[in-house]
Amino acid sequence: MTDKSTGKPTDRPTGIPPGTRPAKLTNEERVEMLADLKGWTEVDERDAINKIFHFRNFSEAFGFMARVALKAEKMDHHPEWLNVYDRVEVTLSTHDAGGLTRLDILLARFMDGIAPEMD
Repeated sequence: MTDKSTGKPTDRPTGIPPGTRPAKLTNEERVEMLADLKGWTEVDERDAINKIFHFRNFSEAFGFMARVALKAEKMDHHPEWLNVYDRVEVTLSTHDAGGLTRLDILLARFMDGIAPEMD
């Protein structure tokens, strides 16, 4: 994608101008978008989703985190995560929107696309 105001490449979803944050998902959007995510669960008492990724070793887990970090910087959207050896636990929520947004869904899809099928 290209930022229309600067002409520079961006990973921001269409319809979300630079410097602005997306709106919280409606109930309909939430149901539709979460249905497409494999292995993500809703967090109790919080408008967030969570998934634990498993890898063969620490290096693979750390490599996954590095790739996600680069994508997250481009999106200006950063996950909450915890790494213990071969496992990365991720929680996604858009803090300034007060819950799940399209950014969370896009980042979850990206993570699913680069993670090996280990579970």
